[in-house]
Amino acid sequence: MIKIIINWLSILAIPAIFGGFIGYGYYKKVRVYEEFVEGAKEGFAVAVKIIPFLVAMLVAIAMFRACGALDFLTNILGSVTEKIGIPSAVLPMAFMRPLSGSGSIGVMTEIMKHYGVDSLYGFIASTMFGSTETTFYVVAVYFGAVNIRKTRYALPAGLIADTAGLLTAVYICKLMF
Repeated sequence: MIKIIINWLSILAIPAIFGGFIGYGYYKKVRVYEEFVEGAKEGFAVAVKIIPFLVAMLVAIAMFRACGALDFLTNILGSVTEKIGIPSAVLPMAFMRPLSGSGSIGVMTEIMKHYGVDSLYGFIASTMFGSTETTFYVVAVYFGAVNIRKTRYALPAGLIADTAGLLTAVYICKLMF
């Protein structure tokens, strides 16, 4: 019975949130559709503005993988991370995830093809994907788009959070699987 209730709640959650926003807007006498269209116009302008930063970041990521730097880092650090409990098989995911969402999906897919989707490495990679962020991508694209040059604590805080997500993913997956 609980499983059925949770399934229905998960199915209805997003429509309920959208309906709640629209209903609240009408209650506050906001012209919801017009505001949505205005926001979409601004969103398109922002998308056009970030394209150069996005292209630069994607080229840098492609160069990082193509030149063998990812494999080099994995080989160098693999023996060290194995000693502290982080499997070297998931290191490419740990290096790629702060750089690129699509690149990390590719790495995660490679891990799952090689080890299997129900393997410990597959679980760790997918948990890392969900619990970490594309920190360098966010800083490069979004801060660049609004001309912020001094990011202050954003990069260190993002990398600390990514490290916490990585370590927690490894710990929880080893504990659960």
